[in-house]
Amino acid sequence: MIANPLLVAFDLDDTLAPSKSAVDPSILELLKRLLDDHEVCVISGGNYPQFEKQLVNSLSDIGDDRLAKLHLMPTCGTQYYRRVNGAWTQIYEEKLDQNETAAAVAAIEASARELGLWEEQTWGPVIEDRGSQVTFSALGQQAPVDEKHAWDADGAKKARLRDHIAVQLPNLEVRSGGSTSIDITRKGIDKAYGMRKLVEHSGIQLADMFFVGDRLDEGGNDYPVLAMGVACHKVDGWQDTAAFLTEYLGQKTSA
Repeated sequence: MIANPLLVAFDLDDTLAPSKSAVDPSILELLKRLLDDHEVCVISGGNYPQFEKQLVNSLSDIGDDRLAKLHLMPTCGTQYYRRVNGAWTQIYEEKLDQNETAAAVAAIEASARELGLWEEQTWGPVIEDRGSQVTFSALGQQAPVDEKHAWDADGAKKARLRDHIAVQLPNLEVRSGGSTSIDITRKGIDKAYGMRKLVEHSGIQLADMFFVGDRLDEGGNDYPVLAMGVACHKVDGWQDTAAFLTEYLGQKTSA
């Protein structure tokens, strides 16, 4: 980790919390301590209501001073929320137009069916229009975590599907998302785009930021942050993040 970063950014699913699940109380306590001395950003493929369910609703009692230092970037940074006058407020949204959304939805379903990846057993919506992002979740948005991990343990299914969809959507950005998901946004918009927008809105430079995520491998949705030169730390689940933050905050306390 770089010495004394001004801002620490995190992925959400499988970094701060299990996929689509609430953040553990131990992580909430560590984030609370981190916010005493750092700006904190959470940037992930989920939409804002998912952020509320997993994280935001559990932070209501941490105080306005801490909340003012929290940056929320749903849908891979295509949306940005800050605390303004005591309420979470959308600062910007890079919205897809109707034609882009329709093309993305059609390409996803056609590709998944052609490759034999359109599953019959699902939990919740398989294709979701998130305004600034269209997301395909092979087993549905509410699929059990164990089912998600078992569906594509080595990532080969998602890689084939991503490549197949990308050929049909040359004017859009198609990325591998979480354990079973594909995310589609406007061209050139990924988590690196979100981090650049964070520089613009926070005034903090990339050299003073640090990023923690579980998909820093090439092709993963956290990889663009690493590729742009931001110092990063790879984790394998929220427990790994908890251990990392415990060590880091312990070092800060004893320094």
